[in-house]
Amino acid sequence: MRYLGIDYGKKRIGLAMSDIMGIMAQPFDVIESKGLKNNVENILKIAKEKEVSCIVVGKPVNMNATEGEMAELAAEFAEELKKFTDIKIEMIDERLTTAQAERVLIEEANLSREKRKGLKDKLAAAFILQTYLDIHSSF
Repeated sequence: MRYLGIDYGKKRIGLAMSDIMGIMAQPFDVIESKGLKNNVENILKIAKEKEVSCIVVGKPVNMNATEGEMAELAAEFAEELKKFTDIKIEMIDERLTTAQAERVLIEEANLSREKRKGLKDKLAAAFILQTYLDIHSSF
């Protein structure tokens, strides 16, 4: 089973892909956000090309467990995906994944702000997907 992880944003959408066994998540790509309809079409095209069996969308819940605007947008995106595919769509709490990705890129990779932009999104998607895979691991 191959999984696609998504860090949904207003400007960019970070993508991560699992290996064919569904064990390891790797940063995959970043696409520019171009409206809900286009975003859904682009993601489903990638999912079909890569033979994805499950799409995992990060839900950015606030630290106090409330849901803000981005959580609502991510949920709306996930619901829209469900309307146009029979691929399993899951959501997972992505608290701190972007901050975690940013920290890795600054502290370990020592990248400039400009170079971190796209990398941060797909690395956050990889953290989201790896969290999901670890929780649902049968090993």
